[in-house]
This record gives sequence, structure tokens and C-alpha cells, in this order.
Amino acid sequence: MNEADLIWKAAKSLKVDNLVNLEPVERQFEELALRLFRYQANRVPAYGEFIRLLGINPDSVDALSSIPFMPVEFFKSHKVHDSISDPILRFESSRTTGASPSIHYITDPGIYEDSFVESFRLFYGNPSEYRILALLPGYLERGNSSLVYMADRLISKAAPDSGFYLDRLDELAEELIRMQDMQRPCLLIGVTYALMDLFEKHPMNLPDLLVMETGGMKGVRRELVRSELHQVLKSVSGVTNIHSEYGMTELLSQAYSCADGIFKSPPWMRVFARSIHDPLGDFVSDGSGLANIVDLANVHSCAFLATKDLTRVNIDGSFEILGRMDDSDIRGCNLMVV
Repeated sequence: MNEADLIWKAAKSLKVDNLVNLEPVERQFEELALRLFRYQANRVPAYGEFIRLLGINPDSVDALSSIPFMPVEFFKSHKVHDSISDPILRFESSRTTGASPSIHYITDPGIYEDSFVESFRLFYGNPSEYRILALLPGYLERGNSSLVYMADRLISKAAPDSGFYLDRLDELAEELIRMQDMQRPCLLIGVTYALMDLFEKHPMNLPDLLVMETGGMKGVRRELVRSELHQVLKSVSGVTNIHSEYGMTELLSQAYSCADGIFKSPPWMRVFARSIHDPLGDFVSDGSGLANIVDLANVHSCAFLATKDLTRVNIDGSFEILGRMDDSDIRGCNLMVV
């Protein structure tokens, strides 16, 4: 194993067993983050150049908060990948007209699968316990989507009768009712506007259905604040809570919200807030800021990403997504809040 793979092996073994005393796992996380930073500063040319242009000596970085976080926009203009291995997959973000997509080059799809399968098990249990139905128009047709890749692999591990639905809303509605009548645990994961289309055309009362929105109206419908969106979906589906997934092309890990838009990350991922006025300053300990993400699954690209998502981070590490900076692109997998 090379250094990157050894770091991921250690990262995925991180566990939060004691919710009262988080200090030991946080210390382990910081040690792994610094170890990965030193590796990527030397082995990922795009990230190394970014650090050099900032005038930062990697040897002087001795705390997680001092690590330079690279803007996710670099995935549009640079090949963000380490120099010791050849990628075998590429994930592309959705794009607005005339815009360049973000491209994430993947050396080891097994790391991605480890990350999303273990995250799912952490928050929801074994995928085999669910019928997983995916409603992902706009992603399924274009290919190279990390979201479709994840859904496809989870479906392959799920119970029989799982699968994708593109524009077959009538058929999907019938299947949801059938599964409810058979009392089968069912997860419906879908892009936001498609879920709205489904339940407005077929209002239902499915209190046992788990509905997970991945965000994004993609210009098809009017953007809604998350609380309003979830209230509408609950009123037409009969579910108690709407779940959410927070991910992006540039990440190999996802955070999940089981209710009220409060997201929790797996142990190898952290979200921090930095001042919108000083993106290179200290983390914001009280209040909102721009989301800086550490994803230790990104061992072969860049694990330290500065986004333009506005976030509020709680003391227990959970977080909310409040919206996006006005000058940033609308991203396919993130809910736009206006």
C-alpha cells in the first residue's frame, strides 16, 4: 500500500463511540488530516501549486485550521489528482449553459464505494434491508455522475425490486403503493424537482416511506428554502420527515440529514465554517460562514476544499446549509436556498 491508501485505511476505521468525550477521535482525525496534507502538498501538483502561490511552507502547517483549503473551482480548470497513480474513472458535475463542469478523476472506485456504503450503514443500516428506488432525471441520462454511480451500487446491494425510474412517474407511484401495502421498508432517493413532480401528480399517504432529496431544482422549478420545500413534500407524500443528502462531485463522502436540514458527517469527514470576509482566516466558532470541508476519502485528489456554500456548524459537528454565495454557480447536488 502507498501512503494515500494507508491513510484511508486508518481514516475509515475512525469511530465515534463516546459522544461525551470526542477529544480522542478529533485528535486522531487531525493527525490523519495533517499526514494527508503533507502527502498531497507534495504529490498533487494542482494543490501544491495553490499552496506555493499562497506563499505557505507546508512544513510550517501544524494544525488542521492552518491547512490551506483549495477552492472547489479548481476541479473545473485543473486536473486535481496525485502524481503516483493513473485514474480509471472520471466524475463530472452537471453544468449550466456555457459553463465548464467540475471533473473528479478517480484512481480507486473501491475507496468511493467504501465511503458511501459505510456512511449509509452508519446512518441507515444495511442497504439490503431496503427497497431503494432512485428518481434522478438529469443525472441518469448524461453519464459520469457520481450520484448515479452511488445510487447504482447501493441498489445492487439492496433488496429485490430496487431500481431506477427516469420519467415513469405513474409506474413509480404504483410501486410505492405496492411496497407500502406489502409493508416493505423503502427508500426513495431523488432530485428535488422530480420528487415534487411525482407527488404533485400522485399525492399519497405513505407514512413509512423514507424520502431522501439530493437537492437541486436545476432551473426546472422555482427554488424554495429547505423548510418550505420539505413542508410541501411532507404534505403531498404523507411522510413525517424528509431526509437529505449533502454531497458533490468533488467529494467522495456524503453527509446526511434525517430531519430539519441538520446534517451529520461520517467520522472521516468534517465541515467547518470560515468567515466570508477572510476565507484564509480562522474557523468561525460561533455563527455562519463559508463551508470548508475535509474529506479523508479524497486521498488521491484533494481532501481540503473551500466551497461557496454558506453553513452554520453546531458544537457537536453537525451543520446546516444556509444557501450559496451569489456569484457562484448553481450546483447539481446542492439545494439552492434563496
